[in-house]
Amino acid sequence: MSIKNLHLDTKNNILVTGGAGFIGSNLCKALLENGNKVIALDNLATGQMKNIKPILEHANFNFIEGDIRDLNTCHDACKDIDYVLHQAALGSVPRSINDPITSNAVNVSGFLNMLIATRDAGIKRFVYAASSSTYGDSKALPKVEDKIGKPLSPYAITKYVNELYADVFGKTYEMDTIGLRYFNVFGRHQDPNGAYAAVIPKFVLAFMNHESPIINGDGSYSRDFTYIDNVIEANVRAITATNPKAGNNVYNVAYGERTTLNELVVLVKQYLSEFDSKIGTIDVKYGSERAGDVPHSLASIDKAKNLLDYNPKFDMKTGLKEAIKWYWENLER
Repeated sequence: MSIKNLHLDTKNNILVTGGAGFIGSNLCKALLENGNKVIALDNLATGQMKNIKPILEHANFNFIEGDIRDLNTCHDACKDIDYVLHQAALGSVPRSINDPITSNAVNVSGFLNMLIATRDAGIKRFVYAASSSTYGDSKALPKVEDKIGKPLSPYAITKYVNELYADVFGKTYEMDTIGLRYFNVFGRHQDPNGAYAAVIPKFVLAFMNHESPIINGDGSYSRDFTYIDNVIEANVRAITATNPKAGNNVYNVAYGERTTLNELVVLVKQYLSEFDSKIGTIDVKYGSERAGDVPHSLASIDKAKNLLDYNPKFDMKTGLKEAIKWYWENLER
């Protein structure tokens, strides 16, 4: 989806941290298509140059290889910037359990550096990637922004601390911040490889290699899977929101639809079978539950609809069909 279809004037200088990552690279491309000048900052720890290769020579694009844990780098990246879209983070609940120190250094100290650099540069608005993991052990469904539980992982703690820091900076320094609580984002550029890969590309790659995907637990856990183009829209809406109540807030970014892992794997198998009929014969395996996993996630998106004019176009099935086509054409196997 091109954000031109949103009919929004976003022609600005925009910094995207984590710009070579899954979400960041998609944001960079969409923003360039709409006439913005885009700076991408990434240390390439999890981001990949191949994600931004098609836009590297774009006249309005500049890439900075640097780390948000270095304050000077953050200050340099924020020069002459109108808006920051802060996507840089170390994701994954299991990664944070295995290495909480690095997750905290990137997700908390790095986040604080970006807030300071944004404040010092007088940037109009700081939009950052928050997380549905903030809801923790809250059993309420759907998830509503002002009702959270206790975090279940170091990663969840770091993302909640981000929201606390953003709130304090908004009140103390009169900054304008918006947090977007992403719910299980998927789509093009999402890496299926490695120990901390997300579930959809992992399932896809396994099936494409004629291997049995492994579901953690009995498959009854459910997620509000959110296609990347909905996330692009949310970020653009956050940049351009003019409602006086929009700023210094957090919003759920999802479609508002729940899918179990068992339902998901059936759909992935079905859609991939259209490209390779052998995939239809592959069985699924079940493993142990992962520590720190939230059993169920379903978002209320009323707040984003009302204050940001967020109107996601892709339900899970529509987005999954788009993603499967991209995976089939682009994943190495």
